[in-house]
Amino acid sequence: MQRVRARLLSYRKQERSHPAWLNSTRVTSVAGMRFAAPFIDLAWSLSESHTLNNASDKPENPHDPDLVVARPEGLYCPCGDFYIDPWRPVERAVITHAHSDHARFGHRHYLASQAGANVLLWRLPGIALQTLAYGERLDLDGTTVSLHPAGHVLGSAQLRIEHKGRVWVASGDYKLDPDPTCAAFEPVRCETFITESTFGLPIYRWDAPQAVFDGIDSWWRHNASQGRASVLFCYSFGKAQRVLASVDAAIGPIFCHGAIAPLNRAYREAGVRLPPVRVVGEIAARDKAAFRQALIVAPPSAQGSAWLRRFGDYSDAFASGWMRLRGARRRRGVDRGFVLSDHADWPGLQSAIHATGAGRVIVTHGSVEPMVRWLREQGLEAGAFDTQYGDDTVEADAAGGDETAATSGASPVEATQTTQATQATRDDTPNAADLEARPAADNTTSGP
Repeated sequence: MQRVRARLLSYRKQERSHPAWLNSTRVTSVAGMRFAAPFIDLAWSLSESHTLNNASDKPENPHDPDLVVARPEGLYCPCGDFYIDPWRPVERAVITHAHSDHARFGHRHYLASQAGANVLLWRLPGIALQTLAYGERLDLDGTTVSLHPAGHVLGSAQLRIEHKGRVWVASGDYKLDPDPTCAAFEPVRCETFITESTFGLPIYRWDAPQAVFDGIDSWWRHNASQGRASVLFCYSFGKAQRVLASVDAAIGPIFCHGAIAPLNRAYREAGVRLPPVRVVGEIAARDKAAFRQALIVAPPSAQGSAWLRRFGDYSDAFASGWMRLRGARRRRGVDRGFVLSDHADWPGLQSAIHATGAGRVIVTHGSVEPMVRWLREQGLEAGAFDTQYGDDTVEADAAGGDETAATSGASPVEATQTTQATQATRDDTPNAADLEARPAADNTTSGP
């Protein structure tokens, strides 16, 4: 009985020193007694050490259990009792970034990067969220976790898991190209690397980002000289802010669709510098003169809508990694296509995987089979997880068709996804002709 009282006192002492979301309770049985005890014995607590051990050079014992396994709810860490970007409701979820294929409503507790808190709370208002600074470590009953920059969008993170000297890293989505709106990708040494492969085919090779933005500026400048508006379609979360932060704002005024405005505010609140941007809805519908030299950034779901009529004469373009594909621009029906992605290209995926030093790689989504085959040809142990990632274009455009709803601050949650946005995703999916008859098709459903 004294041991029971001592354990309860220990729980209460720890409970006072931890964030509120860790103080949920569970029914526990000790020495034949049942009582409600804090969840603290299984919850995450701050570790005193901030030094990451380099465990990548120590080969894993094939008889050791995997640190991450696939379950119907999502990717699960048994030793830490948490899920990574789960697609079904769970007790505790680590969220790598706020795109809807990785961040969903319904979990009891959320852990995410401090840098992405504003965007995540805008997308999922009211959730019980704990945040970590990049590199900060948490201990979970002998399992240490930390978040590291992924370079995908604001707040995107890789998850490092260490247990009994073994290290696994789950990448989430990532890119290696420089981006002024988010922290750059940080290679993390590990034994097993869980990676995306959205653009995991040799056809996907990106130009230098500055060359792409120079092209956008040139297109906008030419249109402005002709008194024509420039409408650029791109994904609302991440891509739009990257474009806004990178174009030459001296060319003319910049406007955005109402679906993008709340995300711009979240980025600014996080300290990201964006140029002055007005919402299109602030201008009277018949005042077309205000847009004659302007750049208008809009989600893809606005394409073909009545909303475009207010600009009068305009030229349109689409910014996406899919623009690398033959036929993508034709299917989109736009004047210009700019190859710009927030995911790693084929060489980038190879570089990132190599930098981890991992001897084992598990692919989650995108061009899974070609990537697994290539990894095995390089002498690595490779496999795949069956996941539900890859539809973040739908998230980005969920509020895109309704500017009024978007400007009211409503979050584009999955429940409000429209048929139009879903069709936009399908239209972006490459077909066999686009891949130039390559042997394996890309099985992802999105690719910002």
